[in-house]
Amino acid sequence: MKRKASISHDKAIVQELRDDPDFASEYLKAALEESDEPQVLLIALRHLAEAKGGLAKVAKAAGIERESLYRALSPKGNPRLSTLIAVTKAIGLKLTVEWAK
Repeated sequence: MKRKASISHDKAIVQELRDDPDFASEYLKAALEESDEPQVLLIALRHLAEAKGGLAKVAKAAGIERESLYRALSPKGNPRLSTLIAVTKAIGLKLTVEWAK
């Protein structure tokens, strides 16, 4: 009996983000709420960028060097706010602020 090939968790997330824009929005919101672990936001943005055509395409749309974007969206990245805003805009989302409940 042949087994169906499995895919990694990251690839599954990227596919879901590609297929469901509402999930993409909620995924980023959940990452933003994880304030104790800032790398969660960076990984979420990287997944979203991959879902929107890849990091190279998003970097070009955001006006950022590809290598800089790879570094910024790595688990140890430390991007500027302007980078985060440019990336979210390039992938079709925006960062917003609400009062905490």
